[in-house]
Amino acid sequence: MKHIISPLDLSLSELSDVLNLAERIIANPKQYSECCRGKKLATLFYEPSTRTRLSFEAAMLNLGGSVLGFSSADSSSASKGESVADTIRVVSSYADICAMRHPKEGAPLVASTYSSIPVINAGDGGHNHPTQTLTDLLTIKNLKGRLNNLTIGFCGDLKFGRTVHSLINAMVRYEGIKFVLISPEELKIPAYLREEVLNRGNIPYEEVKNLEAVMPELDILYMTRVQKERFFNEEDYIRLKDSFILDAKKMEGAKEDMLVLHPLPRVNEIATEIDNDPRAVYFKQAEFGVYARMALIMNLLNVVPQE
Repeated sequence: MKHIISPLDLSLSELSDVLNLAERIIANPKQYSECCRGKKLATLFYEPSTRTRLSFEAAMLNLGGSVLGFSSADSSSASKGESVADTIRVVSSYADICAMRHPKEGAPLVASTYSSIPVINAGDGGHNHPTQTLTDLLTIKNLKGRLNNLTIGFCGDLKFGRTVHSLINAMVRYEGIKFVLISPEELKIPAYLREEVLNRGNIPYEEVKNLEAVMPELDILYMTRVQKERFFNEEDYIRLKDSFILDAKKMEGAKEDMLVLHPLPRVNEIATEIDNDPRAVYFKQAEFGVYARMALIMNLLNVVPQE
């Protein structure tokens, strides 16, 4: 039995297998529509989510399985004080696999130590979001045709953005990757990521405060929102929330084949005028999230498509 708590829980070979399976699902989804018949996915979401929770549910339903769970801590026994360990012990007897989102870093890891079914981390605090990373990798691989030799710009909230942290950790394993980190001083990537991942791995990167200046060199621009829920006071949030807004004028300096990704939800960091630009692929990215999770569920449950 395998758990997915970090994007690094899949080796490059295992990751390649999951991404290749996801692309086969994209090409022929009907072939996979009965793979998980009789299997149940538990979605234990201790904080709000739209795309992640619904895409997990859509993934399992697309595979012919069923779903049970809760969408907030208030609607679970956590509101009565039940521990994550006790919850997962109980849920393990109800379902075959579990996806957990929790505001506290490490909660899915704790759950995995008490679980008798595979646990997938669906986001824990500002820490990891491995299935979003899987979605991002699938989007890049499918639309760019490669996962190496890329210059990737991350823009916005790089301090609290777990999607950014997860994707950096995943991409450093590929050759020819360079990062351009675009943020205000207060929202730069955490020191541990800079020192333990980028510097230790001799990964080329630059930290800048001007998006327009670096647009021409980017193959991928990964936009993020400034997350109000991660701030301790509203003044800091209001001061920083509009630090970087991508609009048509800024896009003029980008490569014709640059891709704009965003984990969503978007607030105002990408102007809606960008939505019709063929380089804006964030809604396609959200669609790919279903296929990525379908492939991961199949992998963890060790099921194969019907002939």
